[in-house]
Amino acid sequence: MIKKGNDMKAEVFLPDDYRPAEDEPFMNERQLEYFRRKLLNWKGELLDDSKGTITELQNSTRNIPDIADRASEETDRALELRTRDRQRKLVAKIDSALRRIDEGEYGYCEDTGVPISLKRLDARPIATLSLEAQERHERREKVHRDD
Repeated sequence: MIKKGNDMKAEVFLPDDYRPAEDEPFMNERQLEYFRRKLLNWKGELLDDSKGTITELQNSTRNIPDIADRASEETDRALELRTRDRQRKLVAKIDSALRRIDEGEYGYCEDTGVPISLKRLDARPIATLSLEAQERHERREKVHRDD
């Protein structure tokens, strides 16, 4: 049993080779558990990478006399920090997806309410829009950018 808030919930058995299938009820317990684990593993990897970067940045602060070498190291550091910032934002999106799973909203397009395809969710588990809604959104953005 898993204790979640005030209610007890049976742990969902998920075989190692489980993949969500179109012929089962959409966002059933197994599918939700599959995506929860996928999101948690992804988040864990990102946080591990982040810890490694912090350690490396703390250890690499040194006085480099050559101005070109110093500039190169500063460029590398800036690039690494931008990458970590993108990953920080990704962790926030993962947390949001985990919240949607808990609230029973995961897997449904936030624009139309239709189910997001399992293939799309498997490839991008933080997706909040169906493919069609995402394409409409991107077309609107492109039109506004071109103005």
